[in-house]
Amino acid sequence: MGFFNLDSWLAQSPSSPPSTEAERTDEIRHREAMICTRDHGVDNELSELLAERGYECSSHRNPRAVRFAANRTPPDLVVIDWRVGEPNAVKLASTLNSNPDSHVTSILALVPSEESDALGKILELGFNDFVMLPLDRAVLAARLGMIESRMRELDQMQALQKDIGQEYQRFLIASGGIGDGIWDLDLATETVHLSDRWKEMLGYQKDEIEDVLEGWLSRVHPEDLTRLRAIIDASIAGEVSVIEQRYRMQMQNGDYRWMLTRAEVVKNEDGKAIRIVGRQTDVDEEDESREAVRTSGLQDSLTRLPNRTVLMDRMHHAFARAQRDSEQSFAVLFFDLDRFKNVNDSLGHITGDKLLRAIAKRVEKACRPGDTVARFGGDEFVILVEDIKDIRAATVAAERIQEEFRVPFDLDGIEVFTTISIGIALWNSNYKRPEDLLRDSDTAMYRAKAMGRNSFAVFDDDMHSHVVAILHLENDLRRALAREEFRVFYQPILSVASGRIAGFEALVRWQHPERGLLLPGEFIMVAEEMGAIIQLDRWVADQACKQLRIWHQKFRAHSKATMSVNLSTTQLMRPDVVAGIDLILRNSGLYGQSLKLEVTESVLMENAQYASAVLEQLRSLNIAISIDDFGTGYSSLAYLRRFEIDTLKIDYSFISRMLEDEDSFEIVKTIIIMAKNLGKDTVAEGVETRSQLDALIDLDIDMIQGFFVAPALPAEVAESVLERTADSPNHLEKILSDRMDGTASFPATNS
Repeated sequence: MGFFNLDSWLAQSPSSPPSTEAERTDEIRHREAMICTRDHGVDNELSELLAERGYECSSHRNPRAVRFAANRTPPDLVVIDWRVGEPNAVKLASTLNSNPDSHVTSILALVPSEESDALGKILELGFNDFVMLPLDRAVLAARLGMIESRMRELDQMQALQKDIGQEYQRFLIASGGIGDGIWDLDLATETVHLSDRWKEMLGYQKDEIEDVLEGWLSRVHPEDLTRLRAIIDASIAGEVSVIEQRYRMQMQNGDYRWMLTRAEVVKNEDGKAIRIVGRQTDVDEEDESREAVRTSGLQDSLTRLPNRTVLMDRMHHAFARAQRDSEQSFAVLFFDLDRFKNVNDSLGHITGDKLLRAIAKRVEKACRPGDTVARFGGDEFVILVEDIKDIRAATVAAERIQEEFRVPFDLDGIEVFTTISIGIALWNSNYKRPEDLLRDSDTAMYRAKAMGRNSFAVFDDDMHSHVVAILHLENDLRRALAREEFRVFYQPILSVASGRIAGFEALVRWQHPERGLLLPGEFIMVAEEMGAIIQLDRWVADQACKQLRIWHQKFRAHSKATMSVNLSTTQLMRPDVVAGIDLILRNSGLYGQSLKLEVTESVLMENAQYASAVLEQLRSLNIAISIDDFGTGYSSLAYLRRFEIDTLKIDYSFISRMLEDEDSFEIVKTIIIMAKNLGKDTVAEGVETRSQLDALIDLDIDMIQGFFVAPALPAEVAESVLERTADSPNHLEKILSDRMDGTASFPATNS
């Protein structure tokens, strides 16, 4: 099949763009526009500007009303405020795009500047363009001008469809202007026809550039070539049907000028893509804001890396190639920064952005030229590694990338060390969709984090089974909260000096209907990830405070016993944490001095400023603060003074090894001496033998808890301990004596 001479056809066409503003306004005088926003100011400003351009406008606050009105009387333009809610905006755009009876030409999104990360998604979901909020009338006018130009192109094409061949009836975009250069790519031969005007735009004569694809692509600026190739490859693979790309082209004199190419895939009667036909427009004189709008659709605005849209195009293409040829395998590497939040919190978001830009450059440097490095969102990045034979090539890429992070980043004089965790998924024939490799590489990344961070992990079937198990656990957890399947157990804490019960630590257990009694290690992390930890924390604190109040009233000998309750990171960071705990105390009738809240070292150090303010408010309620698992984290003298901690709980890992490991013994000894000097109490967790207890007594420990004395007990068993020790001068001796003679036996499974 020969080439259709669009240059000749366009030259003979009587239709050309109107030359005056009056003529342009006249063309759209009867066009209709619908506005969907809940912002009166934006609505008024939009309506005014659209009316000036000849639109008849209607405004709606409810997206459903727009869908109903658009289906009844299809408008030419719909403007959707992204703030009506992403699900509403997406559903509205989907409805307008999928309605075969609708003649909506363009859907314009209004996007708040703080949600600029959504721009790629907006274009991917079928929006034709967007304008950032707050509104800039000049920018909005420019966008509307582009939309109106496209409307004219459609009108011209409808008038001229009778004069062109059937195979070009869908080519709506090529008739836009006589000054544009036309290109026509034959997919069967992979040859491209470049019109004389196309070559003239670059300063060449018609015979100076060969009609081959490389004749075009070799002149594209290297920074723009990846995304242009990506969209062309996706079109050839049949994955996209429309191209709209902005890039720089090298002129004959060596200079670069900005060009805009718009094209459409032409299909035969069987629906098979046979060619791509487009036109190239010189847009070098356009202002910078318009350039940003055109490039941001396929480029991350912060790092200038390809964004999610380009990544998915490339992945679909790689997937299709691998399905055709099993030798053409590929891998997906998914990584994010370990503890990136610390950088933002300590150095600020501006420095955090600088770090992300620096990381993007280093990772690109570490990758092969043919690999695609994309920013997926936030501090998440994805690398598509193509043309590999096995997993070794992917792991070598991961090692190469991690090597780049051994050197600190210099951010305007500030040295920042950071590490990354990488998950790897290798294509195999079992995959049905490219998105599944993203899912599995993400899963593998979290395995790498669980392995200690600063590492990589390759996805395997065991990980999938683990993820499925976690999913089942999440579902069970939701039901457990509703069915009240959780139980609070109480582990006694005893004073070594007096031998009396100083208090209890409240520990949650899950009475699973199928798996039996589950310890916190089997479900707490999942509860934190799914957000259920907040409800669970408050329920445990409420139950524990009410129980202690009952025991205070029932046993006068134990009226000074306290209750220790764990405070999770999620709970501590909630703005209503102090009010919530105060309400629990009021409802239970318990005084603040009877409650101890236990937090970990990492919680305090990672959220130091906020945590300091919260703990100060809690102490104003006379609540004591205890550091849990002391010795495993920062163990800083500075924060002990800053946060006015009352108690240090020495982690059980040191207690369990203190008699066999000299270092552990010295750590325990040092913590006790330091605490005495600072006026802090100490508690030894996990005391399991008489020898450990005797050694701790010699070191002058204040309090102990552990299986040797008593495990965590159900409320009724803990109450029996209180009852038996009520008249005893030394509760510790009484408990140990009862256990020795069999008077009190505790279930060994509740440690």
